[in-house]
Amino acid sequence: MFRWLSSNRRTDGPLPGNYKWIALSNTTLAVLLATLDGSITIIAMPDIFRGIHLNPLQPGNSFYLLWMVLGYLIVSSVLVVSLGRLGDMFGRVKIYNLGFVVYTVASLLLTIDWMTGAAGATYLVVLRLVQGVGGAFLLANAAAIVTDAFPSNQRGMALGINNIVGVSGMFVGLVLGGLLAPIDWRLVFLISVPVGLFGTVWAYLNLRELGRTQRDARIDWAGNITFALGLILIMVSITYGIRPYGTSAMGWTSPRVLALAGSGVLFLIAFVMIELRAEDPMFRLPLLRIRAFSAGTVSTFLAAIARGGLMFMLIIWLQGIWLPEHGVSFTSTPLQAGLAMLPLTIGMLFAGPLSGALSDRYGARGFATGGMLATAATFVWMWLLPIDFNYLEFAGALLLMGVSFGMFASPNRAAVMNSLPPEDRGAGGAMNQTFQNSAQVLSVGIFFSLMIAGLAANLPHTLTAGLRAHGVPLAKAAAIGHVPAVSVLFSAFLGYNPARSLLGAGVLSHLNAHNVAVLTGRSFFPALIAGPFRDGLHTAFVFAVIACLIAAVTSAMRGGVYHHGDELQAADGFAGEGEWPPGGAADPELGAAPATRA
Repeated sequence: MFRWLSSNRRTDGPLPGNYKWIALSNTTLAVLLATLDGSITIIAMPDIFRGIHLNPLQPGNSFYLLWMVLGYLIVSSVLVVSLGRLGDMFGRVKIYNLGFVVYTVASLLLTIDWMTGAAGATYLVVLRLVQGVGGAFLLANAAAIVTDAFPSNQRGMALGINNIVGVSGMFVGLVLGGLLAPIDWRLVFLISVPVGLFGTVWAYLNLRELGRTQRDARIDWAGNITFALGLILIMVSITYGIRPYGTSAMGWTSPRVLALAGSGVLFLIAFVMIELRAEDPMFRLPLLRIRAFSAGTVSTFLAAIARGGLMFMLIIWLQGIWLPEHGVSFTSTPLQAGLAMLPLTIGMLFAGPLSGALSDRYGARGFATGGMLATAATFVWMWLLPIDFNYLEFAGALLLMGVSFGMFASPNRAAVMNSLPPEDRGAGGAMNQTFQNSAQVLSVGIFFSLMIAGLAANLPHTLTAGLRAHGVPLAKAAAIGHVPAVSVLFSAFLGYNPARSLLGAGVLSHLNAHNVAVLTGRSFFPALIAGPFRDGLHTAFVFAVIACLIAAVTSAMRGGVYHHGDELQAADGFAGEGEWPPGGAADPELGAAPATRA
């Protein structure tokens, strides 16, 4: 394999005049596919579970639900830095093309699950992990390929399009999942196969290796292994932490979670020690000395912390409460929820490329900082909305949030990539992507924990009282009232009405027709959880506001316009007005010092 990777085809000869647009369009397609598949299963989950005959409301089955959604993100987070480093060593296009192949094959295999029950779910989880490997290959090198293809004074526009389409892919996936899953759940995976085949052939025939390779570098096996183990253990601990443990609503104090998280931290500490001593480290820690890179990467992490869990909260709000209360059947809520969130995607698609292009001229700091401040303001707006909101107000908040995300994401990504030495773009871009992907998984754990805490505090009494008011015997009502909050949250997340399955035919047969109609109708369960849900939602929004404000401060500390020193000829007027580090001293490990304009 490494002999094939070390070959260097299609680097000689003149580039086509439109090559930069070929590189941008192909990598944008790849990033769209990779991010779309991170979310398309969220909306499709009810149909997937029905298709493989698995009850998602049974406590043990929450494992499959979490890993079918989060496993893809976890694998991407773990591998993206290693694959970006391999791209620097052996060629970004080669690693990227291999990713298209892995991703497409995994998507095809996902459609042919012939098993049912736990076996069918396990098959899907494993193939989702393989699909995540392919996605990591693509995400690790896409930004570096675009950066190689465009001059520095056009990268904001190019990376803006690439990045914002990728972020939007998470929300486009919600609509596609809602459209395709009711027809056949396999279509949510099959749709990626022809697009992946097209992208694979297109990339192989047209993309060229333009970046510098570090062929004398060696693979940092110790760093790769300790990093992967540390990140995997911490992320697995998150999936167990939001599940009940004993009499507790969550498992954060369980020995398993503490052991997993503690071991993960120890492995990451060992990783840092190894990287500080390694001759060819996988994680280029000296890159963090570049202020534009470190500030942009920390801002990326904080923004993803605020944004990552938002999608889940909005889906629960729409599918589990608002849509059923407005007459939408539970089977139709997934598609309607995806459509209701379209203003968010529209806002990002509008603001992302525009702010990226403007940042080429005026710098990223104002746009990225302003975007985070506006995002914080939008979270406050959503905090003020009632649970039974007016949709026009909700859509306005989503549109503003999309514009705010776009203002931040595109200029920030361009500034990060512009600050990197050419030979480290794969590793540096992948480091930035790892912080983003890891923060999304961490955000899901934080948001779900805050929501579960809010539900657990008030739901038992509310649920018990609501059932008793409609004739359910006290013993049965009290038992249902103590159903784990995570099960109730997942039922809302999946658009399920759990009343019929929780009460059972035996209890329902002893109730009068009116009470049966109320308990199993569209409004009873959503109205019951609305109050406890609001408490948890408000706490989550406060957390998101704090994360956005810290991200805004960090973003403001990035300095002015940065371009790496050996590309200043492409950045008209940027040289000579300021330097980083102070005094213009170049880091011998990083090459020439980048120039800035405040």
